[in-house]
Amino acid sequence: MALSRHVAVALLGGAVALSSLPSHAEQGDYGFFETIRNLFSPPKPDNKVQPAQRSGQYPLLSRDAARADGFDPGAYYQWQTVQLPAETGAVCGNGSPYKIFVNRVPDTTNTIIYMEGGGACWDYASCSGQGGVRGARNPNGVPDDYMKLLNPGASLVSPFVTRVSPFDGVKTQGWNMVYVPYCTGDLYGGDKVAVYNDPSGQAQPLVWHHNGLRNSRALTAWLKDNLPRPGQMLSTGCSAGGAGSLINYDPLRRDLAPTRAFLIDDSGPIFPTPRNGNPAQYPSQPLMAHIRGAWGLDAPNGPLAYLASGLPQLDLDELGSIYPALANKHGSDRLGATHFWQDLNYSSYSYERFHDDIQSAPNQAAKEALIHAKWAGDTQRLSDRLNGLDNFGGYFPQYRALNESHCTTIVDFKNGDVQEQSLELKHFIDSVLDGNGKVRDASEQNDSRDKAKPFNLLYWLVDQLLA
Repeated sequence: MALSRHVAVALLGGAVALSSLPSHAEQGDYGFFETIRNLFSPPKPDNKVQPAQRSGQYPLLSRDAARADGFDPGAYYQWQTVQLPAETGAVCGNGSPYKIFVNRVPDTTNTIIYMEGGGACWDYASCSGQGGVRGARNPNGVPDDYMKLLNPGASLVSPFVTRVSPFDGVKTQGWNMVYVPYCTGDLYGGDKVAVYNDPSGQAQPLVWHHNGLRNSRALTAWLKDNLPRPGQMLSTGCSAGGAGSLINYDPLRRDLAPTRAFLIDDSGPIFPTPRNGNPAQYPSQPLMAHIRGAWGLDAPNGPLAYLASGLPQLDLDELGSIYPALANKHGSDRLGATHFWQDLNYSSYSYERFHDDIQSAPNQAAKEALIHAKWAGDTQRLSDRLNGLDNFGGYFPQYRALNESHCTTIVDFKNGDVQEQSLELKHFIDSVLDGNGKVRDASEQNDSRDKAKPFNLLYWLVDQLLA
């Protein structure tokens, strides 16, 4: 009898998994004979959503059991499209169905949850797609074939979520992978249906669902109802996905209940900024004030109230307090934040539309200098805060000639070095995922050696695709 395609793939992948089993298995790994069994009888979920979790503030809602969501538990080593129906509370910004992508393995319960990056929006242009790279990602929803190789911006975005990366090995490459697309323009944290009018008056008003928090809750419910409880879990992502991994870490960690848990927020900082702080001193203040209303963050029983209900030390008048709040609540977890000092992408989002001096700058060089100066002040405050936390490290290199120095962990882990301390980005990642004691802190003071590096053809090609 001929083997089905997915059984053949599972057997091939299983052979690879068995050949690479470590002599001392890590937390969450199955043994040799368990892995063989799992090839034919996939492990069942053992931490399902309970009735009490299906009600209350931001409940965990599952699909109707009679409706298929596209997931095959035994289809190992391949990206599967899972559509979360509307009854779970999940929907993209334009009202289309929300989808996640799952790549399962038979030899471990360990799971990486990778939140996709890609902009933010709070008006017609940025939410409709007219804002280009400075607007929301996936304004028209998420296609079923999103993780095919023809979309390398997703399927090859980071060594964290690729099975083979010969020069950037990291243990998550052997884990269950969950890729979480971004289509709501709200850093995975909003809860508001907004109506944005076309300023030209030529198009119908845009009804936009800033639904990030409910999507994250639907994701959590699906994971609980379909996969075993993780022995180890990494929550990560870059840009908006980095911010999303930070914002959603506490409820995700609570509900999935892994034995060990890690966070790496790549280039999605929430800077220490008083709610009514002076923008001259706290340049992120105008942006933070704006999105609190645009995304419904301050609504009664809304996203910030929900987040604070699980993090007693979170100060809603200073959202950068999320770092010590997480570190203190999850004292045995290892947490990290990283971004470039010369980031010109997230920094432009943060300041360009909110500061008159930037908008009135006489030329692009002057504009960029003002943006960098504001980013430097915010980054220094964040670095100082993280330096005081044993289990939450900060890693801040200067510059990389890729994606406007935005996101340290995309494409590869190269050229995110802190040369003054002979450190590579991988040292920081290993400190989070495999280290002991204080999570590494490092910050680079000068960008001259970074900018003196030779031309990188791969980075240039990626930038042409992103343009």
